[in-house]
Amino acid sequence: MNRPLFVSLDGPKGTGKTTLLEAVTQALRLGGHKVVRLCERNNDPYRGDTMAVVNRLARNPCLTLEHEVCQRFADSRAWISRNVLPRQPAGSIILIDRWYPSDAAFRRSVPFAQILQLNLERGVQVPDLHVGVVTAAETSWARAAARTRGLRSTVIHTLDEQVACTEAFERAVAEQGWVLCRNEGTIEQASCQIVAEIHAVLRQV
Repeated sequence: MNRPLFVSLDGPKGTGKTTLLEAVTQALRLGGHKVVRLCERNNDPYRGDTMAVVNRLARNPCLTLEHEVCQRFADSRAWISRNVLPRQPAGSIILIDRWYPSDAAFRRSVPFAQILQLNLERGVQVPDLHVGVVTAAETSWARAAARTRGLRSTVIHTLDEQVACTEAFERAVAEQGWVLCRNEGTIEQASCQIVAEIHAVLRQV
């Protein structure tokens, strides 16, 4: 390839995305691929200002603030699309932890179709492969609760909210035709599925 392959892994908290990203990275590198790991949060120059709005939204939920959060995240991704992604090596595989599909997991009132449109209008780069990582909500909730840092979510505080978040994300996966990865077996099974999907896309480009 004369450009990087861009792959996003998205999903609700506690579904094992980070562990899965590590396994996929290792498998691809063992296969001779050059892999670049990125995280949206760590490359967002406006993160502090956006999280201040997210905190206001958590205290006073309303459609206006929720829409502002969506716009801010889209603006940040547009900046990353212009200033970070083009600097990655040609022929590499970029694995990013969260991209605009993740907004489907925790937004409440703004339809995901609007979120998607906000991102496309701003020139946010569309991944070559979207992977949605899910588990049963009870599983991800228990995993998150067992971690030292806990769920660490500004907008999700109960199991019912985690259920709603998971259902919203699965609807978006189905409607958009993304790859669904149910990370409820072994990490090896899930990572093999994603690596196979990446190889399938590589054969097409």
